[in-house]
Amino acid sequence: MSDIRVASRYAKSLIDLAQEKGILEAVHADMQLFSKTVQENRDFKLFLTNPIINHGKKLAVLKSVFNNKVHTLTQTFFTIVTQKHREAILASVATEFIEQYNQIKGIEKAQITTAVPLTPEIRAQVIQKVAGLTGKTVQLEEKVDTNMIGGFILRVGDKLVDDTIRTDLRHLRNKFKENPYINKI
Repeated sequence: MSDIRVASRYAKSLIDLAQEKGILEAVHADMQLFSKTVQENRDFKLFLTNPIINHGKKLAVLKSVFNNKVHTLTQTFFTIVTQKHREAILASVATEFIEQYNQIKGIEKAQITTAVPLTPEIRAQVIQKVAGLTGKTVQLEEKVDTNMIGGFILRVGDKLVDDTIRTDLRHLRNKFKENPYINKI
């Protein structure tokens, strides 16, 4: 079975258990903390995915890093996953957990890339438009790309809106390449 499917199943089980115990928000915060830690610390991610390192040592490091920072259910989950020798997929489990949590709560992630930071008014307008289109609560992530001439790139789920000047210039260049008058000469 692929790691993504396994991670999805572990995440679903953790969500179900957290909902049953009424601590879904706490476990969600734990998974966000874990995901952020893995993204910011490459050595930690490599440590977890290294097959040479003893599983007991990995569990000890997980416990020491997240001791008193995560709920006991999350610590127990780390222990179970490590005992099953699946700690290499913990980052994927955290990502899947966050995605499944967002689905349950009706949260849609959107990412906007612009040349300059958004003003609060424009940010609110973007959130309002995306919320109107999706019917969900929007969690907007902003990125600034100084190489961008102007405009924006908006990603919502599997949809992409590219309204940058660079794209407009590319379309204009392609239209000039398709000159219908050359064929008539």
